[in-house]
Amino acid sequence: MLPTNPADKVLLPKKKRFTGGFYNEQQIMQLLDCAKDEAIYPAILLSAFYGLRRSEVLGLKWDAVDFAGGMIHIRNTVVEYLSTVEEKESTKTKASYRTLPLAKEIADYLKQLQRTQQENREFFGSGYIKNDFVCKRENGEPFLPNYITIRFRKILQNHDLPHIRFHDLRHSAASLLLANDFSLKEIQEYLGHGDISTTANIYSHLLFQSKQNMADRMGSLLRTA
Repeated sequence: MLPTNPADKVLLPKKKRFTGGFYNEQQIMQLLDCAKDEAIYPAILLSAFYGLRRSEVLGLKWDAVDFAGGMIHIRNTVVEYLSTVEEKESTKTKASYRTLPLAKEIADYLKQLQRTQQENREFFGSGYIKNDFVCKRENGEPFLPNYITIRFRKILQNHDLPHIRFHDLRHSAASLLLANDFSLKEIQEYLGHGDISTTANIYSHLLFQSKQNMADRMGSLLRTA
């Protein structure tokens, strides 16, 4: 019988913190312009605008878009299982279940997209795959999450844009919000993080510029004191 557990003395490897890439405002606008004719454009636009996760944007349904109330509800997600789309009536965390304002530019675009999808439904007739997803192919077929990743990478390559992951559109949204002086608390709620420490840990590298601004301001104050 061992008096102590030898495993207690094992040094576990430290988890390396991952730092995602992100686009600035000019790069986001360039991406949206290059991707405007792509089938996955709605997913790119909504993810860049609202910082949605891939599972959230692909799980977004039309009944979650409230044009009258000017709101968009994030409450459904999808996952890929055996090369099929499996819908989940839940989000990653409780905080991820959130309601966001429907900006006029996004509302106008979604109304046009809705009309286009109705035209596609009439064109394909019985061959149209009926569902309520916002982001899907012309024939109504839902996008597989892995396809979004692969196609997004291809778009960047075709237009010589810097490589980022699709998920980095979420980081890009956060960086733009930080650059425009929104607080961590506001960004936490916008992105649907369960804890503000999560937001602070992920975007600590982006917060340095805010610290630099504060340091510059303090220097200005002390020089004039």
